[in-house]
Amino acid sequence: MPGETLFREHGRQVAALCWRHSSKRSFQIEILLITSLNSRRWILPKGWQEAELSPGDNAAREAFEEAGVTGKVSARPVGTYHYLKEKKDGTGVPCSVDVYALAVTKQLDDWPEKNVRELAWMSVDQAVAQISEPGVRQILRTFRKQQVPARARRTA
Repeated sequence: MPGETLFREHGRQVAALCWRHSSKRSFQIEILLITSLNSRRWILPKGWQEAELSPGDNAAREAFEEAGVTGKVSARPVGTYHYLKEKKDGTGVPCSVDVYALAVTKQLDDWPEKNVRELAWMSVDQAVAQISEPGVRQILRTFRKQQVPARARRTA
């Protein structure tokens, strides 16, 4: 991708694509989105990579801190996207974000950022409509195709 080197030189983050099977239809999956701190946009839980943890474990830590969920995290990223992280002074930092799938097994009643973010479970189509980053929308669509059998997609 043009400019990918520029993103790698500036910022590397990890994100958690938190998902579960729908209680309404076992073949349908739901995605957990949270609001960003400043703009209140719907996003995936994400943060800066920290050296003491593996990238997947970093993504799982972000999901716990920002959304209060735990579960089984994928060993490899399910995708990567790029965006411009806005700084307080109005400038931007190019960031590359590796996204790890987190199959949610537990949603806590209390977590570190509970009082500063909203969260919502929604279908993949709803999540795609709410997310502004094109790269994340594509990762969500690809993830759904990998998780949901073609037969179930045709009847959904």
